[in-house]
Amino acid sequence: MSFIKRLSLQKFRKNSSSPTKDSQQPQSQHVEQQEQLREDDIVIGSGNHGTSTTDMEPLPTPEKQTVLLLHAAKQPYQLTEDYPVPQLEGEHDVLVRTQAIGLNPIDWKAPDFNFAIPELPYISGRELAGEVAQTSRKESRFKPRDKVLAISTDYRDLRKAAYQQYVISFDYNTVRIPPSLSLEEGSTLGVAFVAAALSLGVCMGVDFSSILSGPDLFSLLRSSVPQESLAEDIRSECLDGIRSHERAKAGDWVAVWGGSSTSANLTIQLAKLAGLKVVTIVDKAKHGLRLSNHEVLKADLLVDSHDPERAVQIIRQNLKGKLRFGVDTRGRESATSLLHALSPDNIDSPPLPAGEAPPSPPGTPKEETLLGAHLIGLTGLPKQQAPEGTMFHTVPIKLFHEVPEVGGALCQWLERLLAEGLVKAPEIIDVEQGLGSINKGLDRMRRGEISGGKLVVRVAE
Repeated sequence: MSFIKRLSLQKFRKNSSSPTKDSQQPQSQHVEQQEQLREDDIVIGSGNHGTSTTDMEPLPTPEKQTVLLLHAAKQPYQLTEDYPVPQLEGEHDVLVRTQAIGLNPIDWKAPDFNFAIPELPYISGRELAGEVAQTSRKESRFKPRDKVLAISTDYRDLRKAAYQQYVISFDYNTVRIPPSLSLEEGSTLGVAFVAAALSLGVCMGVDFSSILSGPDLFSLLRSSVPQESLAEDIRSECLDGIRSHERAKAGDWVAVWGGSSTSANLTIQLAKLAGLKVVTIVDKAKHGLRLSNHEVLKADLLVDSHDPERAVQIIRQNLKGKLRFGVDTRGRESATSLLHALSPDNIDSPPLPAGEAPPSPPGTPKEETLLGAHLIGLTGLPKQQAPEGTMFHTVPIKLFHEVPEVGGALCQWLERLLAEGLVKAPEIIDVEQGLGSINKGLDRMRRGEISGGKLVVRVAE
């Protein structure tokens, strides 16, 4: 862990846990103030017992703020002052004061390759942690000063972008951060968690209901979400991507190519919680020792990605046709290699030996005879058509912000996972300071200096 990271995390935890002057007052005075507090308490639902009037008041919010603006492709972001603070508009809006931002590869790839930029000037940034400043509803499950993680998968709404001092987040895309997690740690895992949960839960059909009452997204999309609320470009993936009998279950294998990325990190964690067996394909020279001894990321089979053909051979030799699920986090080339490692599984009874009569009466024929293979590409899929028996999947990420039933189920589940320590934040490689340092941080990512963890920018105390 770098000195800057240690210093920042120590400072945050010290500020969070150090006794204040008031806490050292005489016992009699302390008891008297406690009695006064109980008289003034306001109870709003079972989750807000003991919340005072002051705590419910919105934080003072300026009309103007500082943001980072992108004015053209292939240009650095520009620090801009006197930019309007986004306003609460809909009933689900929450205004969050940005304190820590997690940097993602798309933050530099989008301007460099001129994609996912719907308008100029543009504000980027997909995940942040901070404190709630205002809510649009008094009955919101959040209150001012709550420490939260805001996950912005809606890149078309600049109000939700992280590279600014104040951000709008939907309440069903917002996660309360437990006291055990720092703001820096909270800012590392939002988008990766959503991508992992949708990859496993929608594309692979994993049922998370046995893990702290997590969502069964396969069933949720078919029973509780109106089809017309699903955007046309993701409807087929959501409803027809995998059949019921093919759903991944405990004991099945899944291969994750690019196992050092943050998305892979959360995919592996959730897969292991669901009882899946994990093959991790990674650069062993860089990450092999760390992953082979990691508390939550240790794979059932760790394979070196240096020689992709050899990696495929090792997987096929070890799993002997038992690998039906693959998640690629790197790109088209590695997705193509991973495709060659997958094996659709014919579950019909083997052919009878010559001359042997079938059973009498014959067994009930099975409706389906093939368990298909499923390849999920987070950043790209093979150019070729999917072979017979294999399905290609893209993650329907917009489900998270367009369908409240899905976004809310995932965020409240993540709150429980974090509170119970069942999901761990990715490693923080370093912490930069201030909005103005984001360009420097993105340059470090361009040069490949950030690998196996997350670069975070601390914006405010």
